[in-house]
Amino acid sequence: MVRSSASNSNKTVGVLALQGAFASHEAVFESLGVRSLQVRTPEDLGQVDALVLPGGESTTISQLLESSELFEPVKKSVHEGMPVFGTCAGMILLSKKILDGRADQLSFGAIDIEVQRNAYGRQIDSFEADIEVKTFSTPFHAVFIRAPRISKLGSGVTVLAELDKDVVLARQNNVMVASFHPELSRDDRVHQLFLKEI
Repeated sequence: MVRSSASNSNKTVGVLALQGAFASHEAVFESLGVRSLQVRTPEDLGQVDALVLPGGESTTISQLLESSELFEPVKKSVHEGMPVFGTCAGMILLSKKILDGRADQLSFGAIDIEVQRNAYGRQIDSFEADIEVKTFSTPFHAVFIRAPRISKLGSGVTVLAELDKDVVLARQNNVMVASFHPELSRDDRVHQLFLKEI
């Protein structure tokens, strides 16, 4: 495990826990000594300083956000400046536009990107690759599972990492997104990068 010192022990990071890989994100924060909370209700959201939207099935998470009455509170919090990190499906949910989503699929429009779902193929096409992340002294080993692709990038978005000219890690203001699953790596530096914004 590649590790840096955490300075967020007095903060609470929420992890959306409606569906998907939320437990793995919690484990990373726990290993860093950062308090985390599973977010399933608007009341839970009110107790956190930042939020992670994990990988999973983006259309299902979108529906669950609505049925749990969390969609509007999360949207309000993010647009008011709460730090948020979306991985894989979470990136899709935070995007400005989903090119191939269902007609009823919602997104938060929190980062100026357009995304294509499952752009790298099905589950069987999942892969791992070393990527160069800005500010990291060594490559980060990234896990891509049914990964989305950023097809269009707004001018206000900062590119943090690329893979074969595809942007796979980016940030705009309080929003950070990854098309891969950093929580499945034995390297916590991407989570540390997010924690610096809290």
